[in-house]
Amino acid sequence: MSLRVASYNLRALQDDVAALARTVRAVDPDVLCLQEVPWIPPVATRVTDLARRCGLVWSGRDHRSGQTSVLTSLRTQVLSVTHHPLPARRGDRRGYAVTRVAPFGGPAVSVVSVHLSLDAPERVRHARQILASLDALPGPAVLAGDLNEQEDGQAWQLFGQRMRVVSPLVPTYPANRPDRVLDVVFATPDLRVLPHQEVPWLYEDLVAASDHRPVWVDLEVPGAPTASGAG
Repeated sequence: MSLRVASYNLRALQDDVAALARTVRAVDPDVLCLQEVPWIPPVATRVTDLARRCGLVWSGRDHRSGQTSVLTSLRTQVLSVTHHPLPARRGDRRGYAVTRVAPFGGPAVSVVSVHLSLDAPERVRHARQILASLDALPGPAVLAGDLNEQEDGQAWQLFGQRMRVVSPLVPTYPANRPDRVLDVVFATPDLRVLPHQEVPWLYEDLVAASDHRPVWVDLEVPGAPTASGAG
């Protein structure tokens, strides 16, 4: 059984939401990690509407602990959702969301949506706090988000000591002419990476939807029946 995990920085839904929804539908994730979830009211209405447009469900209705959250498909059972603040510079909003999901008929997987600081030392502190939280969770885990740094960054390397990069290392920022790999998916070694599948998205939608491009990966969940393609 497979689980398609994707990550997308929404840029607070300041751009073309219809284009963003079409892009998400093209990816068709089982779990979608969000960054820069809007904080200007009515937040619940805006994110619920986005989830509906994407054909997904918003289970974690809490935006106060940082601009991260998770959407899921009806193919996936949500077991729990928690949101955690990260200490940040005054006026900045940082946090991470942890969702325990299970493909129907499969075991639980912890999926963490992260959005790290623009400040390098702060990113390291954030990474350590997130990893400490992951240590307390049983079973396989996935971490996805906007790290605001590339693979030579210290926070990236901290995650890489415990997990491995499983999404394609292709530039994701800026969306129109990407030249930096800021958005990435990590996974614990007990999750096997399936062959990457491209999706029928439109360039015009990519550049209209956000200043980031999404990333995604198909993972085989251990202890579950094997399936081909996205779950």
